[in-house]
Amino acid sequence: MKIVTDDRIPFIRGVFEPYADVVYLPGAKTTPDDVRDADAVITRTRTKCDAGLLAGSKVKIVATATIGFDHIDTVWCENNGIAWKSAPGCNSGSVKQYVASALVTLCRRHGLDFRNLTLGVVGVGNVGAKVVSAARAMGMKVLLNDPPRARREGNGGFVPLEELIERADIITLHVPLNRGGEYDTVHLFDAARLSSLRPGQILINSSRGPVVDNEVLKKILASGGIRAAVLDVWENEPEPDPELVSLLDICTPHIAGYSADGKANGTMMSVRAVAEALDIEELKGWKVTDLPLPARSLGFSIDDAAPLSLQQLVERAVLHAYDVTEDSDALRGDLAAFERLRGEYPVRREFQAFTVRLRGASASQVSALRQLGFNVIENQ
Repeated sequence: MKIVTDDRIPFIRGVFEPYADVVYLPGAKTTPDDVRDADAVITRTRTKCDAGLLAGSKVKIVATATIGFDHIDTVWCENNGIAWKSAPGCNSGSVKQYVASALVTLCRRHGLDFRNLTLGVVGVGNVGAKVVSAARAMGMKVLLNDPPRARREGNGGFVPLEELIERADIITLHVPLNRGGEYDTVHLFDAARLSSLRPGQILINSSRGPVVDNEVLKKILASGGIRAAVLDVWENEPEPDPELVSLLDICTPHIAGYSADGKANGTMMSVRAVAEALDIEELKGWKVTDLPLPARSLGFSIDDAAPLSLQQLVERAVLHAYDVTEDSDALRGDLAAFERLRGEYPVRREFQAFTVRLRGASASQVSALRQLGFNVIENQ
């Protein structure tokens, strides 16, 4: 057997070698010649898996170690007998952490109180649901918009997008990139919707770049039409618009889902999918062990919790685990390094990897940190 895999997928080297010839290639440079005699392709978002790449090959399965799969022509694959698998929810905890850090940073920067804010979550799937949970743990009110779920489950709990835009203080986007159809999300936030935002509102996009019209957003920000914006994903990746970058509060190189935990989950799901398709029994239950340690200590103490507000406590815990401004500053300092910053991303661990020792904390403080995912040890 032969397997072609993106050379940037972590934890995968050596996994398939006992069972197959494995070729590691840059995702954006994988060619039809590379995959013609392959049985499986394991990829990320940089490889366009369509007829142009796969026609005439003997590929049986394409597995992407990512939540999104808009880089796979799923209809063509299905019509040509090629199975495909994505990794739904693999990095949902990582994106939750990214959004929590962004919210903490925005609130500090703009003097906002969690308790007075309404967060509008657009797209309440694996990622959006975790963002909802985090926002509620932080004391925010939450509005939900998800038309496919509303259709399946009834409108209870969901609001129309226009109502969410009208009522939310901060809007965060967690939708897939759907090109056409009833749930088209290309420029979901187009000129009309972006222009309807108020000067006090904030927009966060960590879903897919084309969900927001970047050119219009640039004009809205330049005119003071909204308070702030955060982008992790961009139109024209990996070359973000320098003018737009200069107007953003937080700008990052598509790394919201790049925690070591999320990467391990995505790789695990891809390996298992390929193992099932190629009947490699020994790898059908494979998982990553011994995740690397980050530069930050996984154990830390907050010895003076009693005088802290819930917001202050959450800020300290969240920013100890992950400070999004470090990633933002790195990109802002060198836009040409977009792909390098992704490829050489430092180890980031999710909240559940951290243990915080609290002294003098209230029950609500302890509960909030646990809801965010932290392990909490109470010291009297």
